[in-house]
Amino acid sequence: MRIAILSRNPKLYSTARLIAAVNAAGHHPVVLDHTKCYVAIEKARPAIYYGGKEVQDIEAVIPRIGASVTFYGTAIVRQFEMMRIFSANESQAIVRSRDKLRSLQLLSRAGLGIPKTVFADSSRNVDDLIKMVGGAPLVIKLLEGTQGIGVVLAETNRGAKSIIEAFLGKNIYILVQEFIKEALGVDIRAFVIDGKVVGAMKRQGPEGEFRSNLHRGGVGTVVKLSVEEELSAIRATEVLGLKIAGVDMLRSSRGPMILEVNSSPGLKGIEQATGLDIAGMIIAFVAAQAKNKEVADKIGF
Repeated sequence: MRIAILSRNPKLYSTARLIAAVNAAGHHPVVLDHTKCYVAIEKARPAIYYGGKEVQDIEAVIPRIGASVTFYGTAIVRQFEMMRIFSANESQAIVRSRDKLRSLQLLSRAGLGIPKTVFADSSRNVDDLIKMVGGAPLVIKLLEGTQGIGVVLAETNRGAKSIIEAFLGKNIYILVQEFIKEALGVDIRAFVIDGKVVGAMKRQGPEGEFRSNLHRGGVGTVVKLSVEEELSAIRATEVLGLKIAGVDMLRSSRGPMILEVNSSPGLKGIEQATGLDIAGMIIAFVAAQAKNKEVADKIGF
C-alpha cells in the first residue's frame, strides 16, 4: 500500500516516525510537500500534480498540515478526497479544529467542559469582557496562534484592559478566557485514534511560565486519565469529526476543561513520555481504513 504523508519537512520527528512506521508495516511511504502540490479540476477526473507529474496509486493520506497553510493544505486534502482516497483526518474536520472560536462553540454545544471564554469585536466592551471571565488573572489568545504563541496571561485588570484594547484597536481578533488557577501550569494531552485514547501525558511548564507547551520548554510525563477525562477527549474528537487528534485539557475543580483539539498532534512528546509506538498505531489504523474503503468502493458502497 502506498501511503502519502503530507508534510513540508521529512526530517521532522513526527514525519520521520510515520515514514519509519509505514516501512515497518510493509507499506510504501510517499512524502509530499502539500504547498508544492497543485490540483487539476475537470469533469469526472480530479487530479493532483507534484513536481510536474500526476500523483497516482496513492491509497491513503496522512495530513500533517501546519496552521499557517491551513487553507491551501486542506484544499489539497479535499482533492485527495475527491479522488476517493482515504484521509486520516478529513479536510473539513481539520478546518473546524483550526478555527479556535468555532471549535469552542461546537464543544460548548456538545456539553463539554471548557474555560469560560468571551469574544467581541469592539474595544468599547473591554470592562464587560474582563468581568465576564471573573477578572484577572485571565488569558488572552490570538485566534490563529499555535504552540503557545499568541497566548498571554494578564495578571491585573489594568494590564488585561491595555492588552485587549491594543489587539482590538488593530482589528486583531482574540479570545478572552478565564484562568484556571488550580491547574497550576499543568495541562494534559490525550492522544486519540479512531475513538480511543491510546496514550496521555501531563505537561508542566518551566518555572514562571504558565504555558505548558513542549515547544515553550514544558516537560511531558505519562499520566493516567480519569474516566471523565477519557470520555471528554473522545467526545471532543467526535464533535469535530477528527479520527486522529491530540486533545489538550486542564484539570479543574469543575472537571476536565478542554483547551484545544489538535488535528496534527506532534508525536515526539507523547512517544517519549509514554514509551508507546503511537506512529505504528496511526499506520495500523490508516491501512485498515484504506483497505475497508477499497473494498467498499469495489462493491459500490
